[in-house]
This record gives sequence, C-alpha cells and structure tokens, in this order.
Amino acid sequence: MNEEMTEEELQAAFEEQMRNIRVEDVVLQTVATLVNLAGRKLGLAGEGEKDVAQAQVAIDAARALLPFCPEEQLAPIKQAMSQLQIAFAQESGAKDEAAPKKEEPRPSGIWTPPGS
Repeated sequence: MNEEMTEEELQAAFEEQMRNIRVEDVVLQTVATLVNLAGRKLGLAGEGEKDVAQAQVAIDAARALLPFCPEEQLAPIKQAMSQLQIAFAQESGAKDEAAPKKEEPRPSGIWTPPGS
C-alpha cells in the first residue's frame, strides 16, 4: 500500500528531520561525497573521464571541512584522503611527464650555452 503524504505532512516530516539533524552530520556527509567525487574524478571508480583539476578542488574542500567532522569518524576519512592524495600525485605526475616541456624565458642579451 503506497499512501501519498499531503503537502502539510511532508512539511511536518521535513521540519522534524531538520530539528534532529546535527551540523556535524551534514559536514560528514559532505566530506564523504567530496571524497567519493574526487575518487571518480581521478578514475579510481574505473568509469568516466578523469578530471584532475576537479579532483583537486574536491580534495581541498574535503580537507578544509575535516576539522568540523566528528572526531570518532576521522580515522576512516583521513585514510581515504591519504589514498586520494597519493592517486592525485600519481595522476598529476603522469600528466606532467606527458606535457611538453616549456622553455623558460631567458633574459635578453645574456648568452647561455645550448642545452642549459
């Protein structure tokens, strides 16, 4: 039996949920979402296109929110963050190696030997 709630009942249920929810719970859920999103953007989920820049934003945002997470939840989050940071460093390094090397501008009028 699938009874639909009236708009007033939905509003009352929402208000009850808002009274009982803690800010720390929302922050924790946000951090978990950011960690999962960063993993996907780094290709750790095995699907989709990699986006290292977006992964970096997600990692930085999650790191900024860590001080607001419940202490008892920090260990698994920090472990996941460490794995993400390693994957990010590996992915960033791979992109750096694949990118063509840019010549650094040299001051005009100063001779430098070739290859230096």
